[in-house]
Amino acid sequence: TFQRQLQQSDCQNVLMKKVFDTHMLFLQINQSAAALKHVFAALRLFVGKFPSAFFQGQADLCGSLCYEILKCCNHRSRSTQTEASALLYFFMRKNFEFNKQKSIVRSHLQLIKAVSQLIADAGIGGSQFQRSLAIINNFANGDKQMKNVNFPAEVKDLTKRIRTVLMATAQMKEHEKDPEMLVDLQYSLANSYASTPELRRTWLESMAKIHARNGDLSEAAMCYIHIAALIAEYLKRKGLFSMGWPAFLSITPNIK
Repeated sequence: TFQRQLQQSDCQNVLMKKVFDTHMLFLQINQSAAALKHVFAALRLFVGKFPSAFFQGQADLCGSLCYEILKCCNHRSRSTQTEASALLYFFMRKNFEFNKQKSIVRSHLQLIKAVSQLIADAGIGGSQFQRSLAIINNFANGDKQMKNVNFPAEVKDLTKRIRTVLMATAQMKEHEKDPEMLVDLQYSLANSYASTPELRRTWLESMAKIHARNGDLSEAAMCYIHIAALIAEYLKRKGLFSMGWPAFLSITPNIK
């Protein structure tokens, strides 16, 4: 009935936010597995009808949906896990199609961010969650329509990176009283995101906080310089800043 209003400003409007929040409420309040089945079906329809709400403009809606679906991938009910995994796969596929079969950068980024949040909020990462990741990979392997494009490889790369974050976080918990080991783990995680500036920045900021907490101020400063250089390089490629990372060479040769 309100399709025209919902599609205003490329789906970036107040009404869309209200309709989306209502859908999310069904996932945030405990439901029976039977009810959740219908919620997932409604969400599939919603994403199919309004893809630009998730894959264009602000990333808030995309991030919230990724967070709630991932939470369901950790559900104790096997049928809910399977349904949530199917919805997540459908969501990534829609992202790929929306980007003219080029990439799933937005859902990749938001899913990794959601995993990082959920580790703190809900303690995900056990066998239930690993099962959901395996289901998503199976969908990618068996999707005949996507056989000749790089979508299955992107899905595999994403699930591999999620596992890396989960493993690194588990190791961090083990070494939380050993600041040097902890920072080493964070550094390797930041390096694994060299091609995703927003996530690299997230982990570099996290490293800086640990250094500052331990009184290692020059190390914390080094993290912040790397963040600044990352942003400078991004702005240079956007044509908004002339120098890029070499602007910081006078402070430290380490910036290379």
